[in-house]
Amino acid sequence: MSASPTQLVAIVGPTAVGKSALAVRLAQKFRGEIVSADSRLVYRGMDIGTAKPTRAERGDIAHHLIDLVNPDEAFSLADYQHHAYATIAAIHARGHTPILVGGSGLYVRAVLEGLALPRVAPNPAHRAELERLDAHTLYARLQQLDPVAATRIDPRNTRRVIRAIEVCEASGKPISALQTRAAPDYNVLRIGLTLPREKLYERINARVDAMMDAGLVDEVRGLIERGYSTELPAMSGLGYRQIALYVTGGAPLAEAVRLLKRDTRRFVHHQYSWFRLDDERIHWFDVSSPRDAEIAELVARHLRGTESAQ
Repeated sequence: MSASPTQLVAIVGPTAVGKSALAVRLAQKFRGEIVSADSRLVYRGMDIGTAKPTRAERGDIAHHLIDLVNPDEAFSLADYQHHAYATIAAIHARGHTPILVGGSGLYVRAVLEGLALPRVAPNPAHRAELERLDAHTLYARLQQLDPVAATRIDPRNTRRVIRAIEVCEASGKPISALQTRAAPDYNVLRIGLTLPREKLYERINARVDAMMDAGLVDEVRGLIERGYSTELPAMSGLGYRQIALYVTGGAPLAEAVRLLKRDTRRFVHHQYSWFRLDDERIHWFDVSSPRDAEIAELVARHLRGTESAQ
């Protein structure tokens, strides 16, 4: 079954819920190609901590927007959006089904809602000044400059807080006033995967344990030894920030692992603020029990043009 030039399937939900595996199964059934909407998968050499699908897990399915830049290279949300639109157009041109997959809410929104992003060039000197401030002070500054943007940004995400402050101060306008939306002409089917929190937390703990067994410590140590600073945005992500504490002597390994599990659970709360269970545009499936047959039927109806979730 071929996709029309406007159809798009999006699979969203919290980390460790099984989005990537479902995407591969659907891609095999519906001539699909997978478009990552994960802000960390763009970095080369960061495989274990990002839970990047292995070659074996990808099988014969094309995966896009993975391994685009080195960890010390800049890659903005606007860059991602540009790549995503070009990739989706190419997939449509091949008569295949683009399947957008990821838990980075801002990346998903940039594609599905056509979020227009302010073109303010980074100011390294100003950023260096801001980076010397603690997270509480930074967030209070953003609340002063742009209360609306402050409600949309996790106070712990200092990289996004700093960028918002930078845009506000450079443009003289709130970043929230500069961000507009022009949704692309996609007929989108949004599929959301969820689990009861207790089960999801069990999966998160198991995933972290598997990452440790797979060599996450060696991966982080290798990145640092190759000269990638722990202050880089790429190194601020889950897994790298916590394990770098251990590698650099800031915490015992057991404590670093505990922090990684805790911070991943907290990240789930943030993801559910992006992908709300009461969002009527999203078809939610509790995957405590197998739901592939129902989801596949929903996708089939969508591709036949009898289901619209836009």
